[in-house]
Amino acid sequence: MAGAVEFVEGGTVTTPRGFLAGATYAGLKTYAEDKLDLGLILSEAPCIAAGVFTTSAIKSPSVTVTQEHLAAGQVRGLVVNAGIANACVGDQGYKDAKEMAAIAGRRLGVRAEEMVVCSTGIIGVELPMALIRAGVQKVQLSAEGGHALARAMMTTDTRPKETAVTFQVDGRQVHLGGVTKGSGMIHPNMATMLAFVTTDVAVERRFLQSTLKEAADASFNMLTVDGDTSTNDTLLVLANGLAGNRPIGAGSPEAATFKEALAQVCVALTRQMARDGEGASRIIVVEVDGAGNTADARKAARTIASSSLVKSAVYGADPNWGRVVAALGRSGAAVDENRIDLFINGVCIMESGKPIPFHRDAVVALMRGPEVTFRLQLNLGD
Repeated sequence: MAGAVEFVEGGTVTTPRGFLAGATYAGLKTYAEDKLDLGLILSEAPCIAAGVFTTSAIKSPSVTVTQEHLAAGQVRGLVVNAGIANACVGDQGYKDAKEMAAIAGRRLGVRAEEMVVCSTGIIGVELPMALIRAGVQKVQLSAEGGHALARAMMTTDTRPKETAVTFQVDGRQVHLGGVTKGSGMIHPNMATMLAFVTTDVAVERRFLQSTLKEAADASFNMLTVDGDTSTNDTLLVLANGLAGNRPIGAGSPEAATFKEALAQVCVALTRQMARDGEGASRIIVVEVDGAGNTADARKAARTIASSSLVKSAVYGADPNWGRVVAALGRSGAAVDENRIDLFINGVCIMESGKPIPFHRDAVVALMRGPEVTFRLQLNLGD
């Protein structure tokens, strides 16, 4: 049986047993003191791996190489660079991504095919491979290196984003850790992001892939900042099984707890991305309950969260709830105006489709806080 999921203070991708990481400044980004732009992750044991990637028809060769290496079998490590996206540079981009995997593999003592490659930054610029060759050799790996890796992934981010959780499986304490980057060009599916999750739990490959897709749909794919998506988006999970538990599959008693743990890691990272959105002053959370189905709930939430008029009302702390209802109406979700309840930060504004008198100044004060939540009860389903 599995125990309750708890967050680990100061947790990161090296919190799970058997994972090492490190980073260096290779010169891909403009120099500044303490700046990092090239990082490595190594697992001490082979990993079952799963991934979710950009849906753009134009994608970075770094994504292509990673997809090929995931399909080939086990993964031992990861190399990531920031500053240059390795996108829209012709055939050279694929050659450079393959070389990055080979360079990093030699540095870590594993095969090139066991390395995955991730890049983020400016589109249309070739990778400076001479700098990457030299930089990879400078990376020092350690069990505390996850924090440096989180910094090395940053582009327009103002802060690193990382988290970890722990729970029990088969009487063993197990962990999931994660890091992400993303600040601008954020919109489903997926956001402009790189996200890496590690775990020492033993899991079955098919279960891991389906669980990752579910977690992404409920977290990263529900995030919007500015309506743009990217060529490099990558979400990876590496599971090395060093906890020694019986591998978790779809029918395992621990399956639900593992799903919850992965979802909590992804949601925590998603919220950190939203809070660091370019120009963001507060987080908007849209909760939709009682829709006819999950797809309708997601349509409604995404449309409201990405509405420029709703965002401007939140920025001005203006409880103009009509903008929320208008966005709901055009979302494509099934709605019945006479059943809608609407709350702003817990204050009922509309009930059964009719406005409820409220103290405007009190709601304005609530909307000036760091987070504004719109909760809609559609009363059409469960």
